Amino acid sequence: MSNNDSNRRPPALNRDRARPRNQPAPADSEIEARLEELIRPSVQRVVRQYQNLGLRERVFTLPITLAMVLGLIWRQFPSVGELLRALAREPLLWAPPLRATESAFNQRLRCLPSQLFGEVFADLLPTLLARAQARSHPQPLAIKRALGQFARIWVLDATTLEAVARRVGLLKDLPSTPLGGKLLGVLDLPSKLPVHLWLEGEAEVNEKAFLERVQAVLPTETLLLIDRGFYAFPFFDYLSERGLGFITRARSNLAFSVQTVLYESAQVRDRVIAVGQYRSNPARYPLRLVAVQVGGTWHTYLTNVLDPSVLPTADVVDLYGRRWSIESAFLLVKRLLGLAYLWRESYNAIALQVWGSWLLYAVLLDLCGAIAQELDLPLDRISVEMVYRGLYHFSVAHQKGQASDPVAYLAAPEQADLDIVKRYRPKRLQARLAKLPKELNL
Repeated sequence: MSNNDSNRRPPALNRDRARPRNQPAPADSEIEARLEELIRPSVQRVVRQYQNLGLRERVFTLPITLAMVLGLIWRQFPSVGELLRALAREPLLWAPPLRATESAFNQRLRCLPSQLFGEVFADLLPTLLARAQARSHPQPLAIKRALGQFARIWVLDATTLEAVARRVGLLKDLPSTPLGGKLLGVLDLPSKLPVHLWLEGEAEVNEKAFLERVQAVLPTETLLLIDRGFYAFPFFDYLSERGLGFITRARSNLAFSVQTVLYESAQVRDRVIAVGQYRSNPARYPLRLVAVQVGGTWHTYLTNVLDPSVLPTADVVDLYGRRWSIESAFLLVKRLLGLAYLWRESYNAIALQVWGSWLLYAVLLDLCGAIAQELDLPLDRISVEMVYRGLYHFSVAHQKGQASDPVAYLAAPEQADLDIVKRYRPKRLQARLAKLPKELNL
């Protein structure tokens, strides 16, 4: 063997994007009953729209196709073929046992209008939000104070889907495997629930291309947390004109003039400014610039909420830090629910997988919210990943007749080793707080 051969290393592998090789999780009647209780009523209501579109009945109706997609994700079947073998022998959610070919199901993934899955999600969402708002677990102080001034706190961000899993058909002649598209999400911060999703087939599309759709769904009395991908003075003006609040990171080259100094110290600056001083199209409304020095580095934030009594300086910093909740949601849906591995290359099949994954993520969050209430803990303290993994242990206990309620089982003190509750690390928290200016009182 030559020296060059001995120095070669195997290519780095992204295991999240690798084709699954695992055995599917066993069915559990209690978990499936909960999924059916939440989702099936919405499916039945959307069936009327399905019929109004004039789509003829097939073996794979909308309810059966949705049950198969949800089952494929929830039980982690490694392939469509394995799913169909299971469905030929047992029911899956509300789908009865049936025999069908893989090519027939793949054809259904290509032609069933993906917006119907989106309609199921939209129909279910008010129920999940109402359940979340009715719960009494504690909220972080910054969120609690902001909800005293705004009806809702939404987080806006986009993510790029991974490369399609198979280079087949029209894709086989391309020099590289294309990405699955770009997904824009709006997340309700108190409940962590996704409230709006848009998918674009072009992965390179700029985030600002989604803004018209975002503006069409923004209700009044909303505080919006956005990253710099949506940084645009016309968008800021739009929000200010309609009384909508926002918080974002300021750019380092921001040109501005100071109108009012609200607070200033060696480590904290809070000022009302006029922005775009040297531009031909400056923002028409004043903004508030908050700058905080952490570890020798200045972090700057922009908001159109000019009154510190409505949005204190500390809450500007705290709330923007919680914008990462949507990044965590994107990561969990990709890695935990398998959206990093796209089954098929067609845009419609990808859209069905996206909607199915986020539907299940929303139901999983509803379960996490119930556990948080049971334990009287903030939702942030509950690990979504470990709740999902803990359902396996509940299924085993349920089949043995040792458990009947997943919430009570996962919240029980004897299940502490499942790490459902994130570990509290006071030393790490104190070290982080020590770096922040004292006047923020975080």
